[in-house]
Amino acid sequence: QVQLVESGGGLVQAGGSLRLSCAASGFTSSTAFMGWFRQAPGKEREFVGSIRWSDDNTYYAYSVKGRFTIARDNAKDTVYLQMNGLKPEDTAVYYCARRGVGSNSYDYWGQGTQVTVSS
Repeated sequence: QVQLVESGGGLVQAGGSLRLSCAASGFTSSTAFMGWFRQAPGKEREFVGSIRWSDDNTYYAYSVKGRFTIARDNAKDTVYLQMNGLKPEDTAVYYCARRGVGSNSYDYWGQGTQVTVSS
């Protein structure tokens, strides 16, 4: 059973921190990247960052670079998105997704978790 389950969203004041988790199961051996995306009301979904499964290299959108950090726990098959210095414009539903080996797109998605940053 392929599954991605996010957790850790919530309400936080501007300048605060949250850590999102994404527990993966069913396919981690064929994973090339795990990514985080977000979608704010009335806006298109956007890329936040990703981690390459083979070497833990990370990549970030310009808007979050230096504030957000992606890491993983191999033993738990869990990927984390540590978000520091949160801003009201970071308010969105955050999704984790998986991109398989040899694929150019993300094929499995979690259900999303809401992050709300108050000013």
